[in-house]
Amino acid sequence: MTSIITELASRDLIFQVTNQDLDKIFSSDKPPVYCGFDPTSSSLHLGSLLPIIGLMRFQQAGFKPIIVIGGATGMIGDPSGKSSERVLLGEEDIAANAAAIEAQLRRFLDFDKGSCSAQVVNNASWFNQILFVDFLRDIGKHFSIGVILAKESVKTRLETGISFTEFSYILLQAYDFLYLYDNYKCKIQLGGQDQWGNITAGIELIRRLRGQEVFGVTLPLVTTASGKKFGKSEAGNIWLDGALTSPYQLYQYLINVSDQDVITYLKIFTFLSLEKLVEYTEKIRNKPEERESQKLLAWEVTRLVHGKEAAFMAQKASEALFGGEISGFTDKILEEIFFDVPKAKLLFSALAGGLDLIESLLSCQAVSSKGEAKRLIGQGGVYVNNQKVNDQARKLTTQDLASEHFIVIRTGKKKFFILGFE
Repeated sequence: MTSIITELASRDLIFQVTNQDLDKIFSSDKPPVYCGFDPTSSSLHLGSLLPIIGLMRFQQAGFKPIIVIGGATGMIGDPSGKSSERVLLGEEDIAANAAAIEAQLRRFLDFDKGSCSAQVVNNASWFNQILFVDFLRDIGKHFSIGVILAKESVKTRLETGISFTEFSYILLQAYDFLYLYDNYKCKIQLGGQDQWGNITAGIELIRRLRGQEVFGVTLPLVTTASGKKFGKSEAGNIWLDGALTSPYQLYQYLINVSDQDVITYLKIFTFLSLEKLVEYTEKIRNKPEERESQKLLAWEVTRLVHGKEAAFMAQKASEALFGGEISGFTDKILEEIFFDVPKAKLLFSALAGGLDLIESLLSCQAVSSKGEAKRLIGQGGVYVNNQKVNDQARKLTTQDLASEHFIVIRTGKKKFFILGFE
């Protein structure tokens, strides 16, 4: 079986490691590995999926993953990767966000896996027990101001300004590592590449106070080929919470990634074999117009985040735009798919006795006259829920509903209209 660091490196999941011999060091000893998530919002976003996958891979390799929810550090705010001061949240917001994020993270890791079962801890549970003066005396004295100023997360903020609140964040994360080492025998911290300064600060603190070597692994910042941050859309973050970014919206974001990016994303965000990815690289080279690699990426990631059933519905919804069957959807999904098409509101009772299709075409302004409607149907250019209609006398009934209240009309190849029934 491939060792963990070699496996991560083969998939371009390593940005830096604090010791090049980690595979050798952990060939027999597999200590707990931790990664922290600050609850500064009610949901993690798609960029957060990379450290989650990192923890999943460590667990598969036999390491115990520890998830640290930053109930304390979230009240301070990590300056890493930020150009300005965060807006500080209140205790109630932090607590609500922490609960929501913990619930999200529990979907990805195995909490019933014996010695390598995942565990969630909240750093508020130990920071709330520490007096400020004691912390400064016992921990603060081991940090040089010059060394902190040299850390990239702090150095890049000096020009725009950084408060003492955020300046002190590095001490808190370093103490997290010390606490986890003392209480859980944790020897590895995993994080994004912007966490390098915080991770090495914790490593140095443990070396000074315990005389022991612990380790850090960072994952790369994921961007598109054009340099845009992965997980960002025109509307903002792509969230892992289905109420903020629906499975369909996630699927659509992923199915639209470029040919230049898709194999990289398949490599780092899925558990498909590298051999299979070679096959899909060939598909891009030979038949890029079929977008098989993008479909695979969208399916795999949506399934990972939201489950197989939600991924299937998102896939089906996506196919609806290209002539796939439109049935069994919810109103919400159809509204997402066809948010910008003309809509007509009709009475639900009209379906009971059968609603004339030609009248329906007029109602949603798909045609301008009955004559045009008849000609269009005769030419095979009218579809109900993507099913071609050949009968000019066709009646619409409740059996034609594609969701609770909607029927989808299409004329030609791409002109869609919605009939909504109240």
